[in-house]
Amino acid sequence: MALKLYNTLSRRLEVFKPLKNKTVGLYTCGPTVYNFAHIGNLRTYIFEDILERVLEWNGYKVKRVMNVTDVGHLTGDTDEGRDKVEEEARAERKSVEEIAERYTKAFLADIKKLNIKVPKTVAPATKYVKEQKALIKELLKKGYAYETDSAVYFEVAKFKDYGKLSGQSLREKLTAARDEVVHDPQKRHPADFALWFKTVGRFRNHILRWPSPWGEGFPGWHVECSAISRKFLGQPFDIHTGGVDHIGTHHPNEIAQSEAAYGKPLARYWLHGEYLLMNAAKMAKSERNFLTLSDLTEKGFSPLAFRYLVLGTHYRSRINFRWEALAAAEKGLARLRSSYLEPAEAGRAKDRPALVAEFRKRFRKGMNDDLGTPAALAVLHELLASGLPAPAKRLLADEFDAVLGLGLSKFRPKAAVMPAKIKELAQKREKFRNNKQFVQADRLREEADRLGYIIEDTPEGPRVRRKSID
Repeated sequence: MALKLYNTLSRRLEVFKPLKNKTVGLYTCGPTVYNFAHIGNLRTYIFEDILERVLEWNGYKVKRVMNVTDVGHLTGDTDEGRDKVEEEARAERKSVEEIAERYTKAFLADIKKLNIKVPKTVAPATKYVKEQKALIKELLKKGYAYETDSAVYFEVAKFKDYGKLSGQSLREKLTAARDEVVHDPQKRHPADFALWFKTVGRFRNHILRWPSPWGEGFPGWHVECSAISRKFLGQPFDIHTGGVDHIGTHHPNEIAQSEAAYGKPLARYWLHGEYLLMNAAKMAKSERNFLTLSDLTEKGFSPLAFRYLVLGTHYRSRINFRWEALAAAEKGLARLRSSYLEPAEAGRAKDRPALVAEFRKRFRKGMNDDLGTPAALAVLHELLASGLPAPAKRLLADEFDAVLGLGLSKFRPKAAVMPAKIKELAQKREKFRNNKQFVQADRLREEADRLGYIIEDTPEGPRVRRKSID
């Protein structure tokens, strides 16, 4: 089955066809490093990781680029407020470099715990200011941008296709923006967005600043993604992703400035992951309505239980986070691990190659239907409960898990502390067996079973393990 992806730009499911044979250019919007990533952010990064894995599973070589916003992202996405990284630096009484480094490291540690692959290229915005200035120069030269005493702006009214991603017409965008607070009286329209902020007025004390033809200053948030993606992937490239909150402003701004500057599409496929809600509201740091991965692990949940929870819902459907759902996900993951380590031998399959082919076909159908992780996860459960021999199950499960990323082959159960009573039962039972007192031995095994332990006889002696919890 050919890989199909839902393209926000066309609002339909499309068969994926890359620009260059088997190579895919993939750009994923990264974190703004002023605080820890919350689990709503992490849900988006899991979706993007699944996308990369599915592309690779389909035989593509993926060149993935992710930006890291360490300057220019204001507390309001429409050029209002102050720089988020600098605000946090002041609050913590540290340098902006220390804040960016601290939260970048925390982000990378979180995604590692979630089995999310680190993109081949991770690009901090501050390292690519030269490329951002080059884009702004091009926009000014072509008449899509203008300069005021405070900033350089993109003139939205001059880009007629502005709303093609969001479905909002340019007229609607301009009308909706009329009542917004405007700090710059020279701004032609509230919908125009900043490409470069000058270090004057409210930004006169901005710490990070660079020289430019328009005066000392720093780039706006939207311009970094256009400049970085073009540098590493060219224009156009194959796939651009992010959260659904980017559909209204950030991604339309990227499209407008990139296409206006260079006369080419920015990306061919646009994919967006839905919100993870908390108390039926969008999870957001600004509203103090969020949880971090550390909040989950402090309550005893494993990071991969959260990944399992996310995979149980399609990336374009909302999840309302509940602790009960996470607990159920932990149990589901435990069942997978138990089945993988000790697959039940329900009898040998009569037609092993046909059964393997059927499982692979169903898994591919699920994953290639717009990253259908719930269906694929169900196939994995069925595989491990099937009558296939253990080696065949594990081999196929490893193939599927290379896509789902649950780390089944790397999992090693922690050695349980064996209660003294169970040890004593096992030792007594072994003596009965050696004396061929099998009735007494069976009674002791039944007693251990009631206490939650299984005693198995092996050539090396008795093996005792805790019963799995359903």
